[in-house]
Amino acid sequence: MEVPYYKETRVEGKYLPYGLLETVLKDYEHWNISEGFSEKLYPIPLYRIGEGKKCILLWSQMHGNESTTTRALLDLFKLFAEEGYPFNNCQLYIIPMLNPDGAIQYTRVNGNGVDLNRDAVALSQRESQFLRSVYNRMRPHFCFNLHDQRTIFGVGDKPATVSFLAPAVDEDRNVTEVRKKAATIITKMNNYLQLSINGFVGRFDDSFNPNCTGDQYSLLGTPTILIESGFYPGDYQREQTRKYIAQALYVGLSYINDNKVGTEGWKHYLEIPENKKCFRDYCIVDDKNPDDKIFVQLEEVLEGNKIIFIPKPVPESEGKDFLAHKTYQLSEICLGNNCNIRSCIPDILAYIRKEVENI
Repeated sequence: MEVPYYKETRVEGKYLPYGLLETVLKDYEHWNISEGFSEKLYPIPLYRIGEGKKCILLWSQMHGNESTTTRALLDLFKLFAEEGYPFNNCQLYIIPMLNPDGAIQYTRVNGNGVDLNRDAVALSQRESQFLRSVYNRMRPHFCFNLHDQRTIFGVGDKPATVSFLAPAVDEDRNVTEVRKKAATIITKMNNYLQLSINGFVGRFDDSFNPNCTGDQYSLLGTPTILIESGFYPGDYQREQTRKYIAQALYVGLSYINDNKVGTEGWKHYLEIPENKKCFRDYCIVDDKNPDDKIFVQLEEVLEGNKIIFIPKPVPESEGKDFLAHKTYQLSEICLGNNCNIRSCIPDILAYIRKEVENI
């Protein structure tokens, strides 16, 4: 299967505030059918594309600092506008940004400090209420719940560039018909991604939490596919990852469009290795004592209209059994004869800070 791809060049980088999104979405107002409002009264637009009988609900940026899947959706918008809408049997209901308050502040939580992905039962926030109202009105046949995951996640010795989950519906993690259908679709998406990023795809932890939206909608009877967009080597802005997300979505939607989704082949989902929190961004190894090392993690901070990356030492209490996206010998950073890891931490952080200035 050949999957077309357009990149929306007006949206680059991880920081995607509502104002920037709004300027891009003006090109697609003919798909806009309604909107809700955030706690700070920013609009939450809802788009419908297609007229088919199969109804699919997709939402992104439930966490304001997770913009990769939003950018991937914009790439699909452009593709549909340029090439025509290809899914004749499906109508898509798309919320590109559920949490505009958090997107502006570049925070996980909304304007009231609430994690919307822990509000699926309480429905205490306007954003959660709007998403549930759309769900109740549309009664989708399938849902796509779109997120970002941190650089700490890996699959074996590779970063987890994309991770999937067919959410559990109970604490025993029973594999129900609903989960099997979600797993079947995930299998198709994984098969495609393995052609380009073999070994970089993981399966997310399926611990059950009814307060999480994907778990709740699965519990309500809708096969729900969770997609976590992660780190590809060197791609801290997730520009490469957004391409893989857009292509995976296209494959999943194509499969739903062209088939009566059943449960055959769902067990291949279990063959996708579970991702682990096994990576840190940097490892510095003492040449004289290779067992002495420190790890450094990049913290994302909003400065003006740009995300900058601040190196922070990883506490020793977290352990030393991590892989690293980049490893240095101490002698590559500190040139003194009497250098050791502990005394050189300021120099190490300054070196990494300089290195990541323009990523």
